[in-house]
Amino acid sequence: MVRHPAPSRLQSPVVVEEVELSGHIIDSLILPKVLDAILNNGGDFQLKRVDVGQANEDPSYALIAVQAADRETLDHILSQIADHGAMPTTAQDCTPVAADVDGVFPEDFYSTTNQRTEVRLDGKWTPVADQEMDCGILVDPAAGTARCGPMNAVRTGESIVVGHAGVRVFPQERSRESHGFAFMGSNVSTEKPKGIAIREIARTLMENRAGGGKTLLVGGPAIVHTGSGKWVQQLIRRGYIDLLFAGNALATHDIEQAMFGTSLGVYLDEGRQAEAGHEHHLRAINRIRRAGGIRQAVESGLLKSGIMYECDRNNVDFLLAGSIRDDGPLPEVITDVLVAQQQMREKIRDVTFCLMVATTLHSVAVGNLLPASVKVVCVDINPSAVIKLSDRGSFQTSGLVTDVEPFLRVLAEELTALES
Repeated sequence: MVRHPAPSRLQSPVVVEEVELSGHIIDSLILPKVLDAILNNGGDFQLKRVDVGQANEDPSYALIAVQAADRETLDHILSQIADHGAMPTTAQDCTPVAADVDGVFPEDFYSTTNQRTEVRLDGKWTPVADQEMDCGILVDPAAGTARCGPMNAVRTGESIVVGHAGVRVFPQERSRESHGFAFMGSNVSTEKPKGIAIREIARTLMENRAGGGKTLLVGGPAIVHTGSGKWVQQLIRRGYIDLLFAGNALATHDIEQAMFGTSLGVYLDEGRQAEAGHEHHLRAINRIRRAGGIRQAVESGLLKSGIMYECDRNNVDFLLAGSIRDDGPLPEVITDVLVAQQQMREKIRDVTFCLMVATTLHSVAVGNLLPASVKVVCVDINPSAVIKLSDRGSFQTSGLVTDVEPFLRVLAEELTALES
């Protein structure tokens, strides 16, 4: 039974616009989020109609009269609830405005989310390609196309959507399954039953590989420091990793370990500091630079093992994005962050599952680029890594708070068990 709100708390007269929601808006908590957003932004509402789906697969529908004291407040409320899929019942085309400066959107541009979006062009709803958060929408009315584009890439004369009119969002609904590892929603706990979670991650990896999906690993240097590199190498050899994103550090210490048996100068098999071990990572970088790169080092026999070696031998693409603190760096490291970002953007187009392990900054960066439809699992000893992802809008991320080595070891074991 629907409980209607009390009469409007706003002073008369008020401005009103009707919006509608459809889908699994009850169990995905979309309807209460919309109603909260209306109230929290100074408005009020009247539920004109609510049809609740009777079965698990049945969609629900709500017609809401949004009320505000003035048009400016109402427009602000409508812009806030549009990201949850609330659309005005009076359909109109989107409003494109030509960019007048390179690298600058028009004022009042529509800022995208990572959720599936459409724009109305010439009376027809058009899917927005390359969905990504924190971008603008570039439209070509003549071709009837629309796509997301970053601010720095926009060029004078390109048509950019302004305002929320003629834009509709399809919020990612929670999984309809009642069992298994919950991918939808921010799901972070230090007391989560890790065995069950890792088993479900293994199952997802296997299903993704079997279904022709593409798995991205976003990895930090702790993978090497904790002695977990061998498990990642195994995942690569077994075809579970299709793409690797990392920084200079993971590749450097992986190569250091392959050449000297150390990571950060510490022998991984003994746990003791090597004499002059602090030099090893620099010597490793120097050797790779002298060889001309990682591939050349593999082909010449200089590099004979490790994660980067396995990537080269198994045709796993990788991208190394640099930072201000990098030593060297390795020849493959992209030091221009905008170039690295654009190449990452291009490489993730067909990614269907992303596993982020022990790297906060790279995880947040990649999370910003991925659409909400891509399942993401973030594994870190620090729960704030996953919380940051959720705060930035990557709400589809599930988090597992644990050390890297036991996670990767058990993951490899679970995959072996599933294969057998």
